[in-house]
Amino acid sequence: MGQFKYITNRTVKNKAGEEKGKVRVLVKADSDIAEVDYVCPECGYSEHVEPAWKRPFSVRCSKCGVVIKISKLKDEIKREKKARK
Repeated sequence: MGQFKYITNRTVKNKAGEEKGKVRVLVKADSDIAEVDYVCPECGYSEHVEPAWKRPFSVRCSKCGVVIKISKLKDEIKREKKARK
């Protein structure tokens, strides 16, 4: 991960709980700009954007306005475990 300070590639659930979207985020080690490729889980629109990198990170679909949030994986795993109980 030497040349990047953050990398993720995830599926994203829509409001109905179906995994319909995808998001990939790359942040170079010497940059505060995120390179984001996403497929909106609600409308299916795909786009490449380069917003500023900050935590918590999110990106808004340019077509329908849905906010795609990228939570920390630890927090996501905890929520999944609670939902199964």
